[in-house]
Amino acid sequence: MLYSLIRPALFRLDAESAHGLALKSLKLAGTTRAPASPAALSTRVAGIRFPNPVGMAAGFDKDGEVPDALLGLGFGFAEVGSITPLPQSGNPKPRLFRLVEDRAVINRMGFNNRGAQVALQGLAARKDRPGVVGINIGANKDAADRIADYATMARLMAPLATYLAVNISSPNTPGLRALQDESALTGLLDAVLEARGEVCGEGGPPVFLKVAPDLEPADIDAIARIAVEKRLGALIVSNTTISRPALNSAHRGETGGLSGAPLRDLAQQRLRDFRKATGGAVPLVGVGGIATAEDAWARIRAGASLVQVYSAMVYEGPGIARAICKGLEALMKRDGFASIAEAVGTE
Repeated sequence: MLYSLIRPALFRLDAESAHGLALKSLKLAGTTRAPASPAALSTRVAGIRFPNPVGMAAGFDKDGEVPDALLGLGFGFAEVGSITPLPQSGNPKPRLFRLVEDRAVINRMGFNNRGAQVALQGLAARKDRPGVVGINIGANKDAADRIADYATMARLMAPLATYLAVNISSPNTPGLRALQDESALTGLLDAVLEARGEVCGEGGPPVFLKVAPDLEPADIDAIARIAVEKRLGALIVSNTTISRPALNSAHRGETGGLSGAPLRDLAQQRLRDFRKATGGAVPLVGVGGIATAEDAWARIRAGASLVQVYSAMVYEGPGIARAICKGLEALMKRDGFASIAEAVGTE
């Protein structure tokens, strides 16, 4: 109710300024104890116990400044980043747009962040705190060797991460999505896994891979096969889309990645595609267009072990994680499931 009252004032700010204000507010609020989740919502993925399956997607907390504050809002996990080795200003502003009529967002941020060394300071300070915090890693736009950038980030961040998320699916860094090609992806994952092993030995965090929704069937099959061969912890399906369904907002012609409600059906189908392609051998994280418990439940029934939100919080407010968790508990009881894990892939 409070958010519904202040949202009109927030929406009078441009989207990036409002995002900055949200981060400042979470910093000022400080770290609060994460609310207890019902035992039925707890699930284990890639050897990690998640208190509930609803996470904050990468992109909100790019520099790893407020992961514990996000957990305090009721998220079962928080994914920070994308973080690159060197500071990066990103693309020229304006680069973030609310499509209010469509309950959507278009961004062309371009991996803007303050770089690995700044992020390391904050993440190292919270190392012994409880809570699942994934670290999403990327490459600098002008890197001569992007695979080397990912390896560098894996060495730096693996000791501090509950899991590492390899982001090769942002549409806003030219050429980045080419790393989803079979040969490039194999080389990239080999480099990341080797770098993780150098600093963590056999006990390093699992590696998740974030993929785009704009993939051909052959790409899906190749990525699925590699994910199984490399024993990845999970596939995150999916990032924003460069496709454009029918939209109503005046910002519909902006370039960049589209997220929010218009992405829901495409992301849901890609999740089904990866579930089929992997045969359920690799856990899936569903993301894209999830705004309600019903959306999250549909993604879980389609094969997601975990779900993530981000754009929906712009419209629903900071209580979204608690609301989805409450709704999931009711939907599980309605459909006769005792746990989230039981419901995965039962569509």
